[in-house]
Amino acid sequence: MILLPAIDILDGKAVRLAMGDFNAKTVYDADPLDAAQRWVHGGARSLHVVDLDGARTGAPANLDEVARIAAEVDVPVQVGGGLRAIASVAAVFEAGAARAILGTAALTDIDFLDEALWRYRDRVVVSVDGRAGRVATGGWNEQTEIPVEWVIERLGARGVRRFVYSSIERDGMLSGPDLDGAQKIAQAARGSFFYSGGIASLGDLRALRGMRQVNLAGVIVGKALYEQRFTVSEAQELLDERGS
Repeated sequence: MILLPAIDILDGKAVRLAMGDFNAKTVYDADPLDAAQRWVHGGARSLHVVDLDGARTGAPANLDEVARIAAEVDVPVQVGGGLRAIASVAAVFEAGAARAILGTAALTDIDFLDEALWRYRDRVVVSVDGRAGRVATGGWNEQTEIPVEWVIERLGARGVRRFVYSSIERDGMLSGPDLDGAQKIAQAARGSFFYSGGIASLGDLRALRGMRQVNLAGVIVGKALYEQRFTVSEAQELLDERGS
């Protein structure tokens, strides 16, 4: 299991939102590249970058920042936010992304999802965001009554093998992970997944590792790193440990 530091880009800056609320943001780095280099120098093996402007508008808006990050770090970078057309997916790969994260469009446009999987296969990751176990779409602004695990199962039937599961009500709140939700995703997913939301301490990471789910491939952490609750190296060392 690996740690993926999160770099959320809004208005060209590295920020964190509280529960996906664009009006509740904290700016941590004026230049997202500073955050990327800091995490990689600290031992990060991969980075999770989200174009929040793109998520809000429906098209990538920070490709220049993505390209700068991908060019300056020597670890894989997965990128999401506003990827709702094949041209947008192609653009993030051209910018240097190792994986593209699809969100709303993967749930609402089956033809788009199928084409993305046909073209890029395992380089496609689908992010499923949930509040109280129900899927949220449209950059977290639209709430549905659809159970998250139901969506995961159906995406798996279409051929998706990599997922991100984000607990929105915990995102940026340092309130602890949604272990029950993560357990349901582990049971529903045919492939691997990354968990995101609420991580505040090494104990939270230990609890996720303690679930012993072989398809939980990594944990995405943002605010806890920015707030210096623990370091990248401390977190990765814990996730690398064997045993209980």
